[in-house]
Amino acid sequence: MITADLSKKRSLVTGGASGIGLATTELFARCGAKVAMNDLSGNPNLEREVQRLQEDGLDVIAAPGNVGDAEDCKRMVTQAIADLGGLDHLINNAGTPGTKSPIPLSDLEAVDEELWGRIMDVNLLGAYLCARTAAKALKDGGGAIVNTASQAGLTGMGSSLAYAVSKAGLINLTRSLARGLAPEVRVNCIAPGMVDSPWECRFPGYDSPDRGEIVPLKMV
Repeated sequence: MITADLSKKRSLVTGGASGIGLATTELFARCGAKVAMNDLSGNPNLEREVQRLQEDGLDVIAAPGNVGDAEDCKRMVTQAIADLGGLDHLINNAGTPGTKSPIPLSDLEAVDEELWGRIMDVNLLGAYLCARTAAKALKDGGGAIVNTASQAGLTGMGSSLAYAVSKAGLINLTRSLARGLAPEVRVNCIAPGMVDSPWECRFPGYDSPDRGEIVPLKMV
């Protein structure tokens, strides 16, 4: 398990109630950080996971809100910073595939304007809104932003055309923010491939024993 001393550090993790976001929240908290876990208001996972981590002695608080809604996002980030007493880390992890199952890239008609907008609002606009709202607090403490992109943003392949485009945009948003917020704030992104999660199991061949052969580490 990765270990680091994050004592006295304050972190906001969006999309933190499941998957990569939950793993990040728990890791940061176990390394000593005080973490605000964001997810949609009303998501039962949010309160359940916050309670679980608190009962384990970790300093985790809930930060409900929709990052894809400008006003709600600003409110959520502002409140999280106040509750944490400042901010050292912003993990822009919130994301959505927008659909219940993958859409073939060739099926352009299936990606209408509403679906396109919903995916972009959460995956791309949300990251920008969070960064914009958190920028001053991060600059004050010499903080860092990490955006969760995807291999879809590098390859053009993913759960849908709109999803791949949103993640490509997030990668370039990372580059632009890194320039715009330097030198006070460091901005980076990760681009995961297949991750063991309820969403990934919807892809054909998810449980194939040969999945690991397509990645350099030969493991998933």
